[in-house]
Amino acid sequence: MSEQIAQTLREHCVLCEEILALVMREKKAWKDYDAPPSMELYQAKKALLPKLNESLEKIRSCRAAWQKMTPKERAQASQIGALLQQTQNLILKIIVLDRENEQVLLRRGLGPARPPAPRQQQPHFVAELYRRKQL
Repeated sequence: MSEQIAQTLREHCVLCEEILALVMREKKAWKDYDAPPSMELYQAKKALLPKLNESLEKIRSCRAAWQKMTPKERAQASQIGALLQQTQNLILKIIVLDRENEQVLLRRGLGPARPPAPRQQQPHFVAELYRRKQL
């Protein structure tokens, strides 16, 4: 069972490396061309989404199997801890780079439209409702 978990984590690491490579290409495109990344890059990211969802489902099932293992069995699977650390490091790099890319988008005014301003708060709204009901 621990070998199956390790294999799933290795596959997830490979997928995370692919995502990291795409995010790095996107950052390079912003830096080198001073223009939005190509549609090809967007399509590549979109194509990875189903793979990521599938990988996450596998990890969820592995997590359940891991939790059912005895402490002795877990201790014998030392490579899993290293794989988890490697995966976490990759994910953190992806998040940092993606956030930087998002900041570039926002600085250039290419981000999503601003949400509408919230309505002004009415501090005594509930009290006013009760007063109306009493009349």
